[in-house]
Amino acid sequence: MSLLREHAPADHADLPGPATEQMLTAAEERMGVSLHGDLRTWLLRNNLDLPEEDFDDDVMCCGFDGFPDEGSFFLGIRAMERLYANRSTSCGFDPPDQPDYPFWRNEWIPFLSDQDGWRGKFIDVRDGRVGSWFVGEITVTGEYESMAQYFDSVAETLTKIAGGSFPVCRFTEGRLAWS
Repeated sequence: MSLLREHAPADHADLPGPATEQMLTAAEERMGVSLHGDLRTWLLRNNLDLPEEDFDDDVMCCGFDGFPDEGSFFLGIRAMERLYANRSTSCGFDPPDQPDYPFWRNEWIPFLSDQDGWRGKFIDVRDGRVGSWFVGEITVTGEYESMAQYFDSVAETLTKIAGGSFPVCRFTEGRLAWS
């Protein structure tokens, strides 16, 4: 976030700020699962839910488009809950006849998505590993060992953008501009 604040201050200024402990506890109760400590720490610093007046009921996920990459965004707690409710199942994994190789498990909490909820990243509440899903393809578990490792990769990308060595993005007028 400090790299975003430094290089894209206008984008950073649009971010709403932290969640409260009460918000997280209420979300955990509604979802029926405890958030992993890394995710909890992230949300207590950065709850990226859009303001109520900007929330669009016609899309699966709402957020601040264009960060960390074009077409996806970090989810705030309200968007996480909504996508989680759409993905979770009564038996705990989907499809129900493939418990060892599911497309989705109830222990996975999405924290990044596209607007349709078709692809994104999740944290496994059991061990903190980060994985990714894309509807219709095999889910990747353990893509990153932790959210910290994932955020290191985001920081590396922002550093490349700042250095001019990331050809599809640049900083313009305090904002990320994707081509």
